Amino acid sequence: MAALAPVTRKHGNAYNIFILVLTVYSLAIMVVLLLPIDPATRDAVNLWDNVICMIFLIDFAMNMLGSRPRSEYFIRQRGWLDLLGSIPSFGFLPFTALFRLARLSRLARIRKLMSGQAGKDLVLDVLNNRSQYATFITILLAGMILSVASILILQFEVGAPDGNIKTGGEALWWAIVTITTVGYGDFYPVTMLGRLTAVFVMFAGIGIIGALASILASLLVAPPTSDDTAPDASPATSQAASSGSGSDAAATVATGAAFGATVAAPTTTDAGSVAITAELASLRAEIVALRSSLAIEPE
Repeated sequence: MAALAPVTRKHGNAYNIFILVLTVYSLAIMVVLLLPIDPATRDAVNLWDNVICMIFLIDFAMNMLGSRPRSEYFIRQRGWLDLLGSIPSFGFLPFTALFRLARLSRLARIRKLMSGQAGKDLVLDVLNNRSQYATFITILLAGMILSVASILILQFEVGAPDGNIKTGGEALWWAIVTITTVGYGDFYPVTMLGRLTAVFVMFAGIGIIGALASILASLLVAPPTSDDTAPDASPATSQAASSGSGSDAAATVATGAAFGATVAAPTTTDAGSVAITAELASLRAEIVALRSSLAIEPE
């Protein structure tokens, strides 16, 4: 019996681009963790790093479940490096930050998959799968804006004497409240740079919330069915149906045309011609008599 060919889970271009950009962003966060930053900012950066780790763990689980055999992804495609780079630190395992370098393997694999496609094919894929691209791009932008805004607001507000945003949790709460344009007012920036950050987050939130609403509406609206396009698919049937009310008139016209064709058709016998001529003469005499009775002058 021939051995079955190995199978791995295939993802669409929208998902691959989402993971690709998220991998690059996670490497940028790793660089930030290496910088001399204050404890509050470090807590906020660690929080977003753990969120990305959870997304990568879900991606690893999906790839493992869709691989036959499991070793095809885990060994041959270096899935073990994906797992190693997805271990969260949770703030008390700082040595796991070195494992983030294993994410370069995921980055190289996705770039290899994307490099095999021509630019025209990618554009066609974007046009054919607009909803998928819109969903992933919106989620990615929302996460990036929330993380960048929460980190920046800490940099601007922690040192302010009258500032009220002092911890990573408070910065994250402020970013979520601001991007949704709710604005509770319990935490707010007091510095000029902090307020400029808030303005950017508010304008970005208007676009992101609108995009999410449109995506949700497109999912709730049912696609057109075959019944909706049936009239267009059979124009002859529609025309016959629409002219049903005038079927009697059409039959009359057809009968008249047939009679005219019969009269105009050449005859093959003299007897038939004589009979038709006599009948026409009789009809003319009756018409003349009817006009005379109605006092209508004949032409």
